[in-house]
Amino acid sequence: MDYGMIGKIEKAKRYAEDRKRFRFNKFEVTFRGDNNDHLVSFADGKFGCDCEFFITHQRCGHTMALEILFKEMIPTPEQV
Repeated sequence: MDYGMIGKIEKAKRYAEDRKRFRFNKFEVTFRGDNNDHLVSFADGKFGCDCEFFITHQRCGHTMALEILFKEMIPTPEQV
């Protein structure tokens, strides 16, 4: 491996440790729930989920788990 690549790997590790460098604008993920898989999305500052609870409450355990996981990496409604 050349020295240039070694430097890039070290830089990537530093970047990965600084979560504030990243901001997700949109994504879609399959969330493995206790009973079923659910499709969770994030776009335009809003989450979506195909579970019944989300449909009635606009928030669910699946979206809240991703909010915790991606804390500081997804924009708040004020930042959109």
